[in-house]
Amino acid sequence: MSRERARFVSLAPAEEVCFSLQVTCGAELAVCFVEHLVKGNIPYGDDTLALAEALGAAKNTWSTEFGGQRNGSPEIHDMLSDYLYTESPELDMSRVTYHFVRGRNPKKFASTLVNFMGKCYPGEDDLAVARAVLMHLAQGNLRDAIVLMDEIKKQVQSQGVNLPRSDLMQFTNFLLETLQRDALPLFSMLLDRYRQSINRERLFNELLDEIAEKFYGVRRRNSMPGGMFGKIFKMMAGK
Repeated sequence: MSRERARFVSLAPAEEVCFSLQVTCGAELAVCFVEHLVKGNIPYGDDTLALAEALGAAKNTWSTEFGGQRNGSPEIHDMLSDYLYTESPELDMSRVTYHFVRGRNPKKFASTLVNFMGKCYPGEDDLAVARAVLMHLAQGNLRDAIVLMDEIKKQVQSQGVNLPRSDLMQFTNFLLETLQRDALPLFSMLLDRYRQSINRERLFNELLDEIAEKFYGVRRRNSMPGGMFGKIFKMMAGK
């Protein structure tokens, strides 16, 4: 133990000492884990990736249950979203989005989506953008949803990426405008007009039920405890 740490242990309250040492030991253990992978020339593979993701999920659970925000630490979500996008051998944008919407960096999220749009299969780009916006809105976060969409439009222009021109993208833009005013009839009209586009992904209907409740007080059609919405989000989080 260093001299500085020994002095802290001798002077600080016992509870503060225990917490500090737990955090420090946890950080040191994480560093040891990475050093072991490097020094042991451990090959990258599904097993090591699964272990690293399990550690990330455990960090998030800890931050939620012991003094963090209800959805966990935004900083941890930001790190997990970047890790999942850059390191996962089988990219799952739903899981990446799950963590980004619980972080606090919509501009970084926009950069990730624009990057994805430049290499994904046709028809995946507008789904990814709509999913990102709807997940923000289902959290009641209209501000970041607007920032995200504005930033995507800026970045596609500067990077020469084509912004999807589809009915689903039209719906997403109209939805953001509608939610900035008290316009439940217009919201309902949008759902009816773009029902076919919304049905392209099953999750969208669940998210829109949540949005209707958050912004207009409309009771969800699925009143079961936790609902399908909560179950799907748990699956995305890898729980």
